[in-house]
Amino acid sequence: MDPSEFRPEKEVEAFRDYSENKGVKECVRRTYHQMHTNQTVDYVKEQHQRWLKFDKIQLSIMDALEMLNKVIDESDPDTDLPNIVHAFQTAERIREAGHPDWFQLVGLIHDLGKIMALYGQPQWSTVGDTYPVGCKPSSTIVFADSTFEDCPDRNHSIYSTELGMYTMGCGFDKLLMSWGHDEYLYRVLKNHGTTIPDEGLYMIRFHSFYPWHTGHSYKQFENDTDCEMLSWVNEFNKFDLYSKADSIPDIDALRPYYQRLVEKYVSPGLIRF
Repeated sequence: MDPSEFRPEKEVEAFRDYSENKGVKECVRRTYHQMHTNQTVDYVKEQHQRWLKFDKIQLSIMDALEMLNKVIDESDPDTDLPNIVHAFQTAERIREAGHPDWFQLVGLIHDLGKIMALYGQPQWSTVGDTYPVGCKPSSTIVFADSTFEDCPDRNHSIYSTELGMYTMGCGFDKLLMSWGHDEYLYRVLKNHGTTIPDEGLYMIRFHSFYPWHTGHSYKQFENDTDCEMLSWVNEFNKFDLYSKADSIPDIDALRPYYQRLVEKYVSPGLIRF
């Protein structure tokens, strides 16, 4: 399949619909309200201290995927399926489109950071769209008009401004993103020494940064690398998002193929989470 010919199995407009008249799930709004209230600069720094010691558990990639059977993303209006199903749906759509094997592997593992939810991390600090803290929230953030009023950083003299604690064109690598599974998995893989190309690691790190790659916000912080990587993130996200309407793949039959990709780009050894 030519990637340009990719078509989701339901109408594009039916995805990521957070409007009240569409009956958005209460848990979705609640998750975002808690996220936007509690994700402060101080909180995110605390999570870096907690999670980036990589001392919670050592797992193989396949065992970590199995653990995703226990995780259902409460921020997602498009699916109630366990994340392991979504992982294989995404990877298979990417493979069908003829993308490189490392791209397929990214599709499989991109949500592995959600295993934080199994170690006491609340959903609002694990799932959902990400955005930089330490600066004024963009209006393109989900429920931005009604969920930031109780955030302590809202009235901070620096954190409430457009540039906040950053500088123009500093690059996303310098941003302190709201804490969640994207940044966590990116750091886990870097700590392990993966050989996934930079494009793949960037997709993992910023695939939930919807206010940027879809909402066209936070352009004031882009550098040349971010501009170059945008097309990769957008290419990845059409498979990540639109595969959620697909039929459930035969995970057992697919496992040997993807194990070979894991061994090629992530092994040797267990991964420290």
